[in-house]
This record gives sequence, structure tokens and C-alpha cells, in this order.
Amino acid sequence: MKKCFLAFAVAFLTLPASHLMAFCGFYVAKADTKLYNKASQVAIVRSGDRTVMTMANDFEGDPKEFAIVIPVPTVLQKGQIHIADKALLDHLDNYSSPRLVEYTDDNPCQRRYLEEAMAAPMAMQKSDAAARRRADSLGVKIEARYTVGEYDILILSAKQSSGLETWLVESGYRIPAGASSVLDSYVKQGMKFFVAKVNLQEQSKLGFKYLRPISVAYTSAKFMLPIRLGTVNSKGTQELFIYAITPKGRVETTNYRTVKLPSNVDVPVFVKDQFGQFYKAMFNRQVIRENMKVVFLEYAWNMASCDPCSAEPLSQAELRELGAFWLGDNQNLYGGQQAFLTRLHVRYDGPHFPEDLFFQETGDSESFQARYVMHHPWTGDDSCREADNYRAALPGRRETEALNLANITGWNVNDIRRNMGINRTATVTPPAAKATPPPADEKSWWDKIWHR
Repeated sequence: MKKCFLAFAVAFLTLPASHLMAFCGFYVAKADTKLYNKASQVAIVRSGDRTVMTMANDFEGDPKEFAIVIPVPTVLQKGQIHIADKALLDHLDNYSSPRLVEYTDDNPCQRRYLEEAMAAPMAMQKSDAAARRRADSLGVKIEARYTVGEYDILILSAKQSSGLETWLVESGYRIPAGASSVLDSYVKQGMKFFVAKVNLQEQSKLGFKYLRPISVAYTSAKFMLPIRLGTVNSKGTQELFIYAITPKGRVETTNYRTVKLPSNVDVPVFVKDQFGQFYKAMFNRQVIRENMKVVFLEYAWNMASCDPCSAEPLSQAELRELGAFWLGDNQNLYGGQQAFLTRLHVRYDGPHFPEDLFFQETGDSESFQARYVMHHPWTGDDSCREADNYRAALPGRRETEALNLANITGWNVNDIRRNMGINRTATVTPPAAKATPPPADEKSWWDKIWHR
């Protein structure tokens, strides 16, 4: 059984009309979040000071063991909490995952070049009175209590972290040793605490066998994601994927460096059958090189297009369901013309990430994706000068692919050569690396709370 004390936190929570041709190639594989056993996902949709945040938990095991404690900047009303469709996060993951593309070389004698893009696009068992009396004695105030879907939710405030920690433990929440100091920093900031447990009766009634994502919507000047509570009880590192959707441009962290993953790297053809292993090795290598102190950019693109598409862009209806309130109500249009998606990937623990993540939307709307390229060689027997030159250049190209792969993954270059069928063994230092839409006639839940 895997238990997870997820303490993310909310800081404030037709086909595309055109396809950019900057990259092109046939999409053949992707590296999605399923590669990681412990991978948490958060979608943050933000414009101005309004945020809708959707959190998918990586919890597995007995639902009665599940609990989350999330610092939030304000007391959330019941209408600001929503159970989201996991399919929306899955769609975001599939659409923005690092990908492998392939080209096939043309007959050099015909001097033509292929350029195609594949588009596809808890419940509290105590009485309220008894619970509130005990909370008062510990300096904890139950600001609000709701049941939303299969979750029992409390909004708490506290005068001191020790009282809050005692109350949570007495109430059946699994708080790791050492959480008090982290809680204390949030208490001193005047933050409230969003606390949720699974209501087993409601879950059974609804028929769900898994925990659905929770969305919250609210207004705050702070654009951040508290992660420090999640490091308190962790026995190792954690994987976090953040999908930020904003009207204008790329999102980056302001208190940690945001670094692009290596991209547009030519790799050997055999990587097609090992793309999952390749991506994990490549990402591990970059984490080590950066001493696990940066946030990695995996994707940045206007939702109006993709190249190559590993999934259809989200429709405007899906984007609005996630919280992109600035878009129109067209239920069928694919691709939000004013929705820019940023995918960030961070591997973190307490020592390397002692601060929460703070973000800003930039004016940078340049497209980027973690993209890796295989080239299938031409194997014809035509004879011409161009063909002779092509064949003469192939060994050098294959050696470059081997060195590229060794450089970005740390794999042994001689093992790579053997996999490629290159009969050369030498010690070489690799070169430096260069969902269901809401009814059309019904306002969205976040639309109602903002009285739009």
C-alpha cells in the first residue's frame, strides 16, 4: 500500500486553424506522467489575480487513509470548491508530453525533402459542537465545513502551529514528524488551511473507485504553489508536473531558475523502442547536472496549434471547464486562441527546495517542446553523385547520434554503438549538450462564484 500525504498547495489556485511548421515530423512516442509511480499533477489557470487550480493526487491504497492539508490565502466558500474530471488532466498530459518524432530520408537523387506534420490532433465523527470546543482550546478555528462530491472538507485557521498540529493528529490526519515548523511559517503568514478527507459513504454512493481531482477557484495577488509540507514526510524525491494556462505567455518560477530541457536532439533509431527509459535517463541526467535546484520547462505553446500533435489541443469547452474564463463559449472550437500552455516538471525534496514555488507569467510566447528526433536512412540503390555523398556522410551522422544520446542520458557510448550496429569501441567524451464540457446553457461553477 502506498500512502501519500499530499500537501500541495494552492497559492491562490473543428481542428486548429493553422499548424506551425517550425518543427514538423511524425509523432511516434511520448513521455507522459505514467512513467513515474509517484507523480502529482496540478493545473493552474490564471489571469490577473483570479486562479482556478486543479490537483490530481497520486494516492493509492485504502481511501480512509487519504488526507490532504493545503495552505490557502483565504477562507474558501463551498462554491469555490469543485470536483474535476480527471480526463482533463490526462488530456493536458498527453498534449504536452515530451515526444519523439521521426523522419525518413528521401532519395537524394531526386533532391526532394519530406516535411510533414502529423496533427491529430473527512466525515468528522465528532459533533460540530464538540469538535469546535476542542479546536478552540487549541487555538484552531473551523472557519467552514463542506461535503463536495466524495470529500469532506474543512477550512481552518490557527493561532499557533503546535495547536494546529495537535488538532490534526487528534482528528485522524496523518501529520509527519517535523511538520510543525513548516505549518508555523504558514500560520505566521495568516494563511488558512484547506483540509480534506474521503467520505466513504459518499464515495460508495457515487460509485467511484478512484479519487477524483479537486479544483478550487479564488482571487489573490499571490501566484505560488506551496510544496514544503509535502517534503516533510517524504522518504525521497517527488515528481511534480505543473500545467499553467494563461492568456498571453510562458509561466516561469521567480525564486528558482526555470531551465529548458535539451530539445531537437538527433538520436539513434533504436530509441523508438526505449523512449520511456530514454526520457527517464535524460531527465535524471539533467537533474544531476543542475544539482536538483531548478524547475524544468518541457512544453510552452499557444493552444491554438501544436507541432507535431501528440493529442488534439483542448477544446475551448475543456479549457473553460479548467477555468479559462476569458475564452468564449464555443463548445466545439478546438484550440484556445488566447490560451498559452506551460508544462513544468520539477523533482524536489526538502534540502534542495526549501522554499515554495512562486510564478510569474512572462511576455514570452515563443513555442518550445522537449522533442527528440530519429532519422531513418534512405536505403535505395539509385546511383548519382548526391547518393554517393549521402552514403559517405551516414557513418558520421550515426556517430553524432550516438554521442548525442550518450551526452544527454549518461549511457555508455560504446553500448550505444553496439545497439546501433557500429563496429567501433573507444572511450569518447560526449560533446556538451547544446473531459465532459458543461451544458451550453449553464454557467460554469467558477463563473457563478465570480458572478459573471
